[in-house]
Amino acid sequence: MSSFDLAAFIESNKADEAQKIIHNALKHFDNIAISFSGAEDVVLIDMAIKAKKDLKVFSLDTGRLHPETYQFIEKVRTHYKIEIEILSPDREALEEFTRKKGLFSFLEDGHKECCGIRKVQPLKRKLATLDAWITGQRKDQSPGTRNVLAFAEEDTAFSQEDSPLFKFNPLAEWSSEDVWNYIKMFDVPYNALHAKGFTSIGCEPCTRAVLPNQHEREGRWWWEESENKECGLHIGNLIPTAQQ
Repeated sequence: MSSFDLAAFIESNKADEAQKIIHNALKHFDNIAISFSGAEDVVLIDMAIKAKKDLKVFSLDTGRLHPETYQFIEKVRTHYKIEIEILSPDREALEEFTRKKGLFSFLEDGHKECCGIRKVQPLKRKLATLDAWITGQRKDQSPGTRNVLAFAEEDTAFSQEDSPLFKFNPLAEWSSEDVWNYIKMFDVPYNALHAKGFTSIGCEPCTRAVLPNQHEREGRWWWEESENKECGLHIGNLIPTAQQ
């Protein structure tokens, strides 16, 4: 990778030009991948595939996903004719965790320990092999926790001491309506659970459908306070609180 001038990249791109941000990020980096799990991420894939045929995509398999989500991953793989690297939790760490605390400890202890083993650690291992990654984060996904979000940044949470990691969030300024307008316009695949009232989709035990006029994140970890509704994948983008 040649030296990357983050300030110059930000200066030469605009926050509301998602397609341009993706295309330019792919031009700057060869060792870059898209993190894929939900509707926003397929929008990224759809945009990126038009610019780069050998696109790298990875997805986290926590072992607790909905059947519809596994079907969705396969649908995206075949629709775009791309490889999707499936990342799994460390077997020994997961076995020790479930042996000591069972399969539903998050209902009592909070979800962060479980997410740490099933999601954060596999992501950390993957990001250690990359120079940059692209996410589908939006500012309005988690009011109060994710309002600080740049379209391009150094990922201080996962950078290594001798190797900076850069992160691109092309949809930072998009709304949920923007995402679904794009999906409908370009016939982009989406998770069948969306048609059943699910908006923000994670692991099966921690995700439920939302009621009309509820915010999308109210369907995630509903037994916890709203300021805790993050799993740690994007900790560098969270607004600091006394609890963090």
